[in-house]
Amino acid sequence: DGNRGSGKSGLLAVDRPGQEMLERTAVVVTDEYIEIRLVSGLPARGRKVLGFQAREMLLEELPEAGRRTLYYSALPGKAVVHHIKTKEDSVRLREQLNELDAVAFVSDGALLPRKSGVSDLPLRDGVPFSSPESLRREVILANGDTITGMIIPKGVTLIVGGGYHGKSTLLRALDRGIYDHIPGDGRERVVSDPTGVKIRAEDGRQVSGVDISPFIRDLPGGVNTTSFSSPTASGSTSQAANIAEALEMGTRCLFLDEDTSATNFMVRDMRMQRLVHRDREPIIPFVDRVGQLARDKGISTVLVMGGSGDYFDMADTVIMMDHFRPYDVTDEAKSIANEYPTGRQEESEGTFPAVRPRVPVISSLDPRRRGRVKVRARGLSHLQFGQWDIELNQVEQLVDDSQTRALGDILIYLKQYGDAGSLNEILAAVDRDIDDQGLDVLSPFSGHPGDYARPRMFEVAAAVNRLRSLKVRSNG
Repeated sequence: DGNRGSGKSGLLAVDRPGQEMLERTAVVVTDEYIEIRLVSGLPARGRKVLGFQAREMLLEELPEAGRRTLYYSALPGKAVVHHIKTKEDSVRLREQLNELDAVAFVSDGALLPRKSGVSDLPLRDGVPFSSPESLRREVILANGDTITGMIIPKGVTLIVGGGYHGKSTLLRALDRGIYDHIPGDGRERVVSDPTGVKIRAEDGRQVSGVDISPFIRDLPGGVNTTSFSSPTASGSTSQAANIAEALEMGTRCLFLDEDTSATNFMVRDMRMQRLVHRDREPIIPFVDRVGQLARDKGISTVLVMGGSGDYFDMADTVIMMDHFRPYDVTDEAKSIANEYPTGRQEESEGTFPAVRPRVPVISSLDPRRRGRVKVRARGLSHLQFGQWDIELNQVEQLVDDSQTRALGDILIYLKQYGDAGSLNEILAAVDRDIDDQGLDVLSPFSGHPGDYARPRMFEVAAAVNRLRSLKVRSNG
């Protein structure tokens, strides 16, 4: 309780989960035992150890706390069973996405709005989700319940509508649908393709040897964009790099919001094309690549777009949000596109080119500072790695401080694989090790870490790519 002595004396704490159900090291369950890992602040006053109070805390209060929280008989049984079933249902629902030919599913009755911009708790008086009939599907969950909800079909999906009508709220629920959510969150039955990646512009980010040529041709000054590097990439080049890196890691779905995208990267209308000829514009706008990604690579895109109808021609599905309710307006959007042609010229040719994998030079991932290994997470969005600070505040699908802590040790762990494979291959090997041995494999010499949560390898790759010392070589 922190009331014994000074500072954190008397503290007993277990890593606290958030709204997402993540694999954690705080509790380890085997066929033989349950292990709880906690942080203890032993009682002290200044430099004086309070031994009698430590004995009382560890030998009396801690066992009693265990009896109150670990034994099923001491817990609300229905709530425990409901939590387990919620997890099972979410997993089964995500497994059905391919059968539904979809990249995401949002159940009827889901509560998508959050309490505030700084709180991930549900907005209790928010508008419950209600599917448009044309996109409504019926599914059977793992525990036998039948529910209905809206699918996001594979291909190119636009989310349109007026400001403050729920476009970004829906997209945010979809990009968080890569995780399972706890009962009462409101998004328990909102699931997305587990490889989905949120893409945004990121002015000033580090980029190392990324092939952004599908989106940006040679830049002024002879800069080669097939292996583009910059310590401070622009909005358009950073967004191109974020997409290329997601493709390199094997994503099957991209999530984009025009509010966090570079305008010149997303579209060039007819008037701008007439004024600035394509010979003078290195950017191939995303509007001319999004359809190719779907057709040639099987990569879907879910895009919030409120300001440009040029995407109507490329969209397979158009969903309009009106007062937080979705409507399928695909036919109307296509009719408008036919009635009012944009007049713009497509600026891409052929098919979407092959992705060029990169091999990280492992020696460039150096965790040492002044000769000693120095890796420390500072909250969710900042990771000190050796002498470098990795900024992760724009990596929007990183959701828990404990993921960032685990991520830091993953960057150390992956060094054992050397320079033998591409970044994707190395991280796939790390992922398999964690599957086989759990997150404890990351810290074999530092006891039993109780404050890890498992990040996806997409977020690990994001950290590697933002490390300013990173060096890479092409693997094809």
